[in-house]
Amino acid sequence: MVKSVLIVDDNPCVRQALCELFMREDDFEVCGEAENGREAIEKAQQLRPDLILTDLSMPIMNGLEEARLLNRLLPSVPVIIFTAHSDPFVEKEARSAGASAVISKCENVTTSIAKARKLFDQMAA
Repeated sequence: MVKSVLIVDDNPCVRQALCELFMREDDFEVCGEAENGREAIEKAQQLRPDLILTDLSMPIMNGLEEARLLNRLLPSVPVIIFTAHSDPFVEKEARSAGASAVISKCENVTTSIAKARKLFDQMAA
């Protein structure tokens, strides 16, 4: 079954690269994009994605605030936070905000696909 993904990042180049990455996969489709957490909340409620991949550091509303709200509004939708500032503290904060996973932007971008598949496998089990 194809899973829909909402991509959230304030950098249009990063957003485009992530969209292209997910669209190349047979089991994912990109249902929408947002450039900050507030826009992501609106789009998530309209589009009901199966997964949200979001940046941590964004203007207006960051990824932690976004994850907290999404966890209340759409508790069954996993949120993966993508960050340049990955450390144990950030990971702990993201988890307590309701994020399902944290991926460092230093890791290979294909890590996000692998992490997303693993989350869906765990949810199905």
